[in-house]
Amino acid sequence: MDAVRVSALRERLAGTGWPEAVGGFAGALRRSVQRRGADALLLVGTEAYEPWHLAAHLADEAAWSAVPRLAPTLLRHRPPAGAPAHLAHDLRRLTGAGRGATVLVVAPEAAGAPLLERVHDARRHGATVLALDGADPTAPGDLGGLAHERLAVGTAAEEPFDLAQHLVSAAAGRPPGRRSTLDRLADLAGRLTAAPGLSRW
Repeated sequence: MDAVRVSALRERLAGTGWPEAVGGFAGALRRSVQRRGADALLLVGTEAYEPWHLAAHLADEAAWSAVPRLAPTLLRHRPPAGAPAHLAHDLRRLTGAGRGATVLVVAPEAAGAPLLERVHDARRHGATVLALDGADPTAPGDLGGLAHERLAVGTAAEEPFDLAQHLVSAAAGRPPGRRSTLDRLADLAGRLTAAPGLSRW
């Protein structure tokens, strides 16, 4: 994102309450990975959508904010043979997710029954489940019913789903009580345009 888009974003979202909702969700994510006994952050998308960009942004925020547990393990529905070790984790990791795990589900469309079953197993074993989804906020749906915290993106902006991922990662990397979510997004935009991305993703 460049400075012009960030400025337009500020104007478009002013007074909507959406930045505050994003900040609340990001705060829940940060608290979950920092709680006593916290273990892995497991990031999983749908069969049709892998959240690569969110994985990279969270890894960046983990390094910049000195909150190492924000760096996620990306889970994939069908990792190809020969994938690098950090990209070879599949949904079986959800089955073993226990009390210390945080599961962040990113679903621009319906999550699908197989994924929902795995997420249900993880929650049943004590994992904290957060959902970032593209459903209408007034329709809780199956994923909303499983999540301890949910951010239903809906149609808050022109590129709502990509935008939400930028906002969530930027806000999760900052301690509460500092600057607004949109100010943090402006900082993120500056870093994205000034520094190369993570090559491991």
